[in-house]
Amino acid sequence: MILISLASVACNGGRDDVASASDFQGDLLVSAAASLTDAFSEIESGFEEAYPDVDVILNLAASSALREQILEGAPADVFAAANISNMEQVADAGEVTGEAEIFATNLLQIAVPAGNEAGVTGLDDFANEDLLIGLCAEDVPCGEFGREALASAGVTPAIDTDEPDVRALLTKIEVGELDAAITYVTDVMSAGGAVEGVNIPVEDNVVAEYPIATLAGARNPEAASAFVEFVLSDQGQAILSAHGFSSPDH
Repeated sequence: MILISLASVACNGGRDDVASASDFQGDLLVSAAASLTDAFSEIESGFEEAYPDVDVILNLAASSALREQILEGAPADVFAAANISNMEQVADAGEVTGEAEIFATNLLQIAVPAGNEAGVTGLDDFANEDLLIGLCAEDVPCGEFGREALASAGVTPAIDTDEPDVRALLTKIEVGELDAAITYVTDVMSAGGAVEGVNIPVEDNVVAEYPIATLAGARNPEAASAFVEFVLSDQGQAILSAHGFSSPDH
């Protein structure tokens, strides 16, 4: 089984051992979980500012879909997943260089359309067949974690849709096609006023741990390692925090 190390990111700081700007160039392919969309878009900009000769190309999708792409030989330099099990499967196949490191954590939150006209107050409402309820698909981290939270609360959900990733699910909440869905705190934050969040009690919530690693088949391994270090650095951690993620040792 892969060794996942806890990134040495203190609550008030990260790692700053990032190489000089002149060291790297070329395309850098980063496969990242859909829930990282906004944070990694900003990290992309920060990294490219630090390394102007590198062009970061983000491939954003469900961690399980990215895992399959990597295992099927799709090109990628870095993999950032929303759970440990998908990273473990990639590592067990010999596709990870060194140890993956946990760089952030996230919590689940119920997402409802602005105004919450359905009056959703908690997980119990997911059993209401009169409501339009959505989850991520079972093999997607947010779907796995959402079902774990519902099981902890003793709720059998009346699911109307299983979406392929958390951003697809969030979009259906934003446009009012669903009354409630289980997403991450960070996704509710990203939607601004279009979505409201209903907290899930601590005893039923799930902490999502996000590992990152350079891939064995990386075509730009030096830049890949620098990108991982950037994510773990003070600047990378500050960006993640601004988007609602917590550092792994919080």
